[in-house]
Parts: sequence; C-alpha cells; structure tokens
Amino acid sequence: MASTPDNPRRGLPRVPGGEPWPPAGSGVPEAGAGEPAAPRAPLSVPRTVWPGAAASAVRERPAEPRRIGPYTPVQWLASIAVLGVFALALAGIAVLLARFVLALEPGQQFLAAFPGEYRLPEGAPVGIPAWLNWSHFLNSFFLLFIIRTGWQVRREKRPAAFWSPRGNKKRRISLALWFHQAIDILWIANGVVFVVLLFATGQWMRIVPTSWEVFPNALSAALQYVSLDWPTENGWVNYNSLQQLSYFAITFLAAPLAIVSGVRLSGVWPKDAEKLNRWYPIEWARRLHFPVMLFFVAFIVVHVGLVLATGALRNLNHMYAARGSVDPEAYASDPTGLLIFAASLLVMAVGWVAARPAVLVPIARLFGDVKQR
Repeated sequence: MASTPDNPRRGLPRVPGGEPWPPAGSGVPEAGAGEPAAPRAPLSVPRTVWPGAAASAVRERPAEPRRIGPYTPVQWLASIAVLGVFALALAGIAVLLARFVLALEPGQQFLAAFPGEYRLPEGAPVGIPAWLNWSHFLNSFFLLFIIRTGWQVRREKRPAAFWSPRGNKKRRISLALWFHQAIDILWIANGVVFVVLLFATGQWMRIVPTSWEVFPNALSAALQYVSLDWPTENGWVNYNSLQQLSYFAITFLAAPLAIVSGVRLSGVWPKDAEKLNRWYPIEWARRLHFPVMLFFVAFIVVHVGLVLATGALRNLNHMYAARGSVDPEAYASDPTGLLIFAASLLVMAVGWVAARPAVLVPIARLFGDVKQR
C-alpha cells in the first residue's frame, strides 16, 4: 500500500525491541521505492563567505612557446651546451691517448717509418695552377647553394612558386627544386672540366693514391693531428696522405654518388623504364642522397678549419692566388690569398641574399613557366 500523509509507510525500528520508524501519528511520510525523498529546508546559518575577484576573472591560457623543430630555443641551447661539454671531454681524452701512443717507443718508430706522406711519382707537377683555383672557388660557390636548396626542398611545405617545362605543363616542381637542379648542372659541368684538366696536366697524382704507403701514412697524419702536434706539410709540393685520401674520396666517391642519386630523384630519370627502376629503386636514392650531403657538410667544416689552423695565409695563397714555393715558409705572410678569399666570401654572401623568388622567378621563366601563389 502506498504511503500517505495520514498513513505513512513505516520501516524497521531504530532500537532493538522498539516500534517501527517513524512513530505512529508523527505525520512524517517516508519515501517508498522509486519515490524521491522529501526536500529538507535550508539551514538558517548567516552567510560569511563570498566569492572573490579571482573567481570571476577570465583566465588566459599561457602562450605556446616558440619551437624550432621539436624543441624550444632554450631546449636547443641546453642540448648544445651538454653536447659541447661531452664533445670537449671526448676530444681531451683523444688528445691524451694520441700523445701517450706517440710517446711510446713503438709510436716513435712508426712516425719515423711513416712521417705522414710518401714520395710522389717522377714527373708529378709542383704547384697549384690558376685553373685549379678558379675550379675550387666555383665548386665552393655551387656547393653552398646546393646544400641550401637541398635542405630547403627537404623542409619546404608551401613553396612560393612552381616551375614547369614549356613542353610538359603536367610536370611541376617547386622553384627551390628547380634552382637546386639548375645549380647541380653547373656544379657537374665544373666538375667535369676539373677532372679533365686534372688528368691532362698530371695534377691527378697529387690526389689519387699511387702507393699502398698511403694508408699507414694517413694513420700517422691522423695521429699527429689528434695529438695537436700537427705534421709539417707543404701543399704546394705534396699533400699528406690523409689529405690525399680525403680529396680522392670527395672527388671520385662522394661526388659521383651525389650525382647518381640526384639524377634518380630528378625528372630526367625515365619513369616508364620498369627494368631500370627495378634495378635501381628510388628508395635507394632517397636513402643515399641526404647522407652524402651530410658528408659534404662535414668535409667542408673540417677542411676549412684545418686550412685556417695550419697556416692560413700560406694555404690561402695556394688555394686562391696560385702563389707558393718549395719552401714552406715562403708566402707565409703574403696577404694576397686572404684578400681573394675575402672577396670570394663577399660574392657568396651577395649570391645568398639574391637567391630569393623575386630574383629567381625571372631567371626560371627563361627556361619554362612559373606559377606563383
């Protein structure tokens, strides 16, 4: 039976042996199954607490920190600092270890047998000709923009403009990729001229190993560099064996790999050659092309550092002014090479600033159609 105010439903007693609750005649109905409990009157306690200004203030979300790639600038600086300390510690350990090895009697005997270079074949040319200076500058100039545009193509998400050949409007590439490939062509042309003149003039004997002694001498030169007791050298006459192997690798290994992988990734490669594409998948080229670029960057950093640290004026005279002598101290204070080197840096800086869409678009239109956003 449903409860009513006059006849409330009663439950169990509150105390053992007592009467059911609520007492009869109390007039307090009890909620039954499925019925809401009767509301209670609010307490008559005076209010003593009120919400402050902060309760109604509009709170702005903190601004997202600016990121460079996956990290913030502070995180990058902290990472670089930690890596720098770690690198300095490793370098210090390497120097101490190299000095220890060379101080031992076997190390001294090794240096006496292999001083860091070997005698070139009879008839090897002495000196660096002017054409090699020009080729060296052009190679540096083109590599600067190849690395810049290669990194831009890799990171670019919304190109500023697109280029299409006039004979094939369906093929469309970004302006940065067009500039990258155009500089590639100039770099390859300069490299072909360099290699032809290298073998025509006998200069190849300076960078192509002609004896198995190149390997122990290269190890000797490396130990001397690491120990900071650098080998006495005169690049006007002969490179040390570590230099020779490095120049050989960059000219005859890294450069061809960059060209072969770059051609595979470019529009020059035939898309419908199924057998050729199966023999040389595009994935191989992608995995090869970027590491080769990193190798070039590492070589440039080490090469420039050693040029400046092992006699900057003398080395720059060799490389930029074609001035040198069999005497390693000759031209050691001649500023000619330094001035030409400074002028070449100025040309590179001007080219770097000028390599923007406002300048590149008119040039690209000479060879195809350009569509800007």
